[in-house]
Amino acid sequence: MIQGLKDWLYLFNSGQDFQSYNRFGAHEVEPGKWSFLVWAPHAQQVNVEGDFNDWQGSPLKLQGTTGCWYGELAAEKNQLYKYRIIGPDGIAHEKIDPYGFGFERKPGSAAKLVDVPRITWHDEDWLAKRAKWRPYDEPLNIYEVHLGSFIRDTNAGPDGGYMTYQDAIDKLIPYVQELGYTHIEFLPLMEHPLDASWGYQLMGYFAPTSRFGDPQDFLRLVDAAHTAGLGVIMDWVPGHFIKNTDMLAQFDGTPTFEYTDPHRAENVRWGTWNFDLGKAQVQSFLISSAMYWLDHCHLDGLRVDAVSNMLYMDYDAGKENDRNKDGGRDNLEGIAFIKQLNTKIFAKHPDVLMMAEESSAYPQVSAPIDTGGLGFNYKWNMGWMNDTLKFFEQDPVYRHSDMNLLTFSFMYMYNEQFVLPFSHDEVVHGKKSLMHKMPGDRYNQFANLRTMYVWQATFPGKQLLFMGSEWGQFLEWRDWSELEWTDLKDPMNKKMQHFTTTLNHLYKARPSLWQQDHEPDGIKITIADEPDVLSYIRYGKQKDDFTVVAMNLVPVQKDHFRVPVPSPGTYEIILNTEDAAFGGTWTKWQQTLTAEIGENHDVPAWLDVILPAMGALLIKPKQLKPLPKKPLALKGKQPTKALPKHETPLSLAGHQRQPISHQDDWGTSPARSQPRDISKVNHQQSKKLGGKAHNAPQS
Repeated sequence: MIQGLKDWLYLFNSGQDFQSYNRFGAHEVEPGKWSFLVWAPHAQQVNVEGDFNDWQGSPLKLQGTTGCWYGELAAEKNQLYKYRIIGPDGIAHEKIDPYGFGFERKPGSAAKLVDVPRITWHDEDWLAKRAKWRPYDEPLNIYEVHLGSFIRDTNAGPDGGYMTYQDAIDKLIPYVQELGYTHIEFLPLMEHPLDASWGYQLMGYFAPTSRFGDPQDFLRLVDAAHTAGLGVIMDWVPGHFIKNTDMLAQFDGTPTFEYTDPHRAENVRWGTWNFDLGKAQVQSFLISSAMYWLDHCHLDGLRVDAVSNMLYMDYDAGKENDRNKDGGRDNLEGIAFIKQLNTKIFAKHPDVLMMAEESSAYPQVSAPIDTGGLGFNYKWNMGWMNDTLKFFEQDPVYRHSDMNLLTFSFMYMYNEQFVLPFSHDEVVHGKKSLMHKMPGDRYNQFANLRTMYVWQATFPGKQLLFMGSEWGQFLEWRDWSELEWTDLKDPMNKKMQHFTTTLNHLYKARPSLWQQDHEPDGIKITIADEPDVLSYIRYGKQKDDFTVVAMNLVPVQKDHFRVPVPSPGTYEIILNTEDAAFGGTWTKWQQTLTAEIGENHDVPAWLDVILPAMGALLIKPKQLKPLPKKPLALKGKQPTKALPKHETPLSLAGHQRQPISHQDDWGTSPARSQPRDISKVNHQQSKKLGGKAHNAPQS
């Protein structure tokens, strides 16, 4: 055995080598000389073949009983190579290097002789800031990107026209920065052969895809994002891998990376093989992959894909009755692997993000391992996302009976640390784009979309939005074609983009919207029992830092609507979704609001506002006053002065609802406007109308 390898290979075979990429794969040991190390425990022989030996094959030597093969050969950088592995049955198979750091462009699959890529980094300030960053009480607003379809020249054919990593530096990063996001999350940029997999069927667990440039260019992209003040997260797939026979499948002629049991190995739903997560060498391989992207490539986090597939024995089709050795549904090896993964990642990088895309009700996904959790620091809130979209897809005429679709999420919002995702999965395969999901005519669709984005930005939890949704792209996402940038020639789309940008910058500027996302003190729900209105108050850690949210979920304006606030004083509207600049009709609105004292929804004061039709208001305190002291009880009989009584809140929901039609009255018509003169809106006149909210004339 080669001196110096013995201890490392012992750790690898024990599932304890978490930087195994420093030894496995191809490394330049000196100019013109390369080492090769590969794990193929049941192979009779392993040869390296490539440009450097005319693809004739040069044998590697088995290292004792480790199952690993090693050799050194004369070769030059960027030459292509593969392994030729003779299995126990004597049949030879060409295989990729599982630890390849770069690959040729598809449709080829040979690895390139590139060592662990290195650049001169310029992100010292970012990493120093990240070391002090505490994700739970910081803003986290993620722009999700599929790099292959952000910008693309479709005239170049199905295998061309991709933007490069340098293009992303020049175009994507300034765009995301201007929009006001804090992080970019890429769909997998690890090497993969099939565009239609979106990167989720991987072959190169240590190689940025060659579609967009070389590995150094990928590192420069991360570096540029950091110097622009943007974090970088990437989707990572440790549960399953592509079936192609020249890749990891049956690597040494027998099940190697996958389960030995074919039933457990096959992933029917996705047409892939499942990793054997209980195998020590697979644990070394996968955790090393995660470490590579976080440690060597400076990524700020990984979004772990398909966690449910790793948690349950019966998750896949045809496996409904599968059980573990104890008779339960849990995949014991998968759970142990996830805990090991997060333990090792956070031991080395306590300041990164580990996010679980997990769609079940498995408990404590984002709880610490020592308290029984899986150890992620965030979980995607798929329930919130599904309920929210189901609610907003409805014609408003039906929403009054389904408010629980929104309010139910208040019941479990602190069960986990959540990310609220409107991701790529919700705008593809016939699901329609977010804008196209919205009911009504084009005007109403944008009004609904703006209101839904306010709901996302102000609900406890961090947030994610898929590219193109910021301007309300009408067509659903297509991975083979660039975004519909031509939409931005339409004033409505341009104004929607301006709204999203404004909301993002407002979110970052107001700690009350993110500082206590995971603390019960971070929100007080004031109105959640009315058929078409929601109101709540988000709190920061400072006493006077709060944001009042009021949402009208039907296209009927509500005059003299009483919004509960925690203190008397003056307030200011900082966002009105019906602002004409955003695509609404309001050109002016109430400036300074003065709170009236009086118990209202268990809150001591209230504001008299005009709540825009199918719209939302964000309100901040301007100058607060203390609550008046209650009169002290005096000795003897003293006359008491009755405290003034205040009228009950005036809103559409507080009165008997008149019959309404599905279309004609308010179901799909753009029933929204602003008052002619807000100071002249008469409260008594509204009372005479039976308390019904009416739209002011169009301006």
